[in-house]
Amino acid sequence: MKTFSSFLFLSIWLIYSPFLQAELNIDITKSFESKVPIAISPFGSFSPQSVDIAAVISADLNRSGYFKSLGRLEMLSKPTAADEVVFKNWQVLGQDYLLIGRIDPRQAHTIIFFQLFDISKNEQIMDFQITSNPRGLRQAAHRISDLVYQKLTGNKGVFGTQVAYVSSKGSVGKMSYRLQIADVDGYNAQTVVSSLQPIMSPTWSPDGKKIAYVSFENNRAAIYMQVVATGQRSKISSFPGINGAPAWSPDGRKLALTLSKGGSPDIYVLDMSSKQLTQVTHSLAINTEPTWAPDGRSIVYTSNQAGGPQLFRVSTLGGKPQRLTFKGKYNASANFSPDGSKIAMVHASGKGYKIGLLDLKSKAFTVLTSGNLDESPSFANNGTMVLYAARRGGRGILSAVSIDGKIHQKLEFQNPEVREPAWAP
Repeated sequence: MKTFSSFLFLSIWLIYSPFLQAELNIDITKSFESKVPIAISPFGSFSPQSVDIAAVISADLNRSGYFKSLGRLEMLSKPTAADEVVFKNWQVLGQDYLLIGRIDPRQAHTIIFFQLFDISKNEQIMDFQITSNPRGLRQAAHRISDLVYQKLTGNKGVFGTQVAYVSSKGSVGKMSYRLQIADVDGYNAQTVVSSLQPIMSPTWSPDGKKIAYVSFENNRAAIYMQVVATGQRSKISSFPGINGAPAWSPDGRKLALTLSKGGSPDIYVLDMSSKQLTQVTHSLAINTEPTWAPDGRSIVYTSNQAGGPQLFRVSTLGGKPQRLTFKGKYNASANFSPDGSKIAMVHASGKGYKIGLLDLKSKAFTVLTSGNLDESPSFANNGTMVLYAARRGGRGILSAVSIDGKIHQKLEFQNPEVREPAWAP
């Protein structure tokens, strides 16, 4: 783990292993002891399709840790319409739910019909259709997974979302860096920007259309904003000294930044339209890593004003900050849950750095992970999971943990090192 000083002054965790373009392997390392059995029958189609929609849905639901899908070889039948469903067949196999569907390619688009059945009640509980195009079938499958997940758990699904992360390759003195985005299952990886100088702190705009990040090109830190769809890029901040830790306001109109142009690192807010810059913190301490509360009225940041690094909260208008964390010697890198009720953070109270969770109402604090170098927590937009960077076996990987600590996922590339994940809104 980076020391607080190097962490705040934006030094880089150097990574030395080779880089290969590869899909993401996602392993469930811990899940609910009793998973819900569900069968996803292969979707019918009048013509061959480039994506096996049922297989994508099955992988999504399995990866959630809540469900266990039935293997196709175990199925007694493979219905694609409601009149083909024989409930007894699925009851014998011990299934709670059955999902069936069919794909209807049209001239300009594709319609996907699907139905969900409660096997124990012998009844249909969902009948839906979505429209896609041939290139969007995989995303359509994720959308179906989200709808099924929400119907059966009551929580929004995040299978159709994306993650941003920084990867690197090379050896000492010959490093190259990439800011990349990918679907949450690792497919459709795209490079947003590549550089021979470090890239760090990616953060999504609330509408998911732009990413702000720090780049050290030209051997100095600067903050850039880039439109994901077009690649249009603009420099946001390049003051002398530190330009770091950008964070979008909930309305997408402002960025909170860490700047040292006045001497010590402090938190500033930049109005993206008027370019007006407002200083929020004023102290000789090191203040960094701002994150906005979902209501847009306050900012939580990391500061050593109490000695070691702890989290503080201040109004966006400035004023006296309030200390939030007291447990442990180190609390940093705050990230709010979407509803604003919880904060995930990097926490250390003994050996190693782990992901901690603070309930702002009850003040209850929970340590969610057990690694020695876990960092960069980022909430999923449904508030149920936290994505973070971890160090396992001398390599950088991405992991995710549920907020109750019961589900753990390991998102591991075949070779590249990855860090600083950011879950898209």
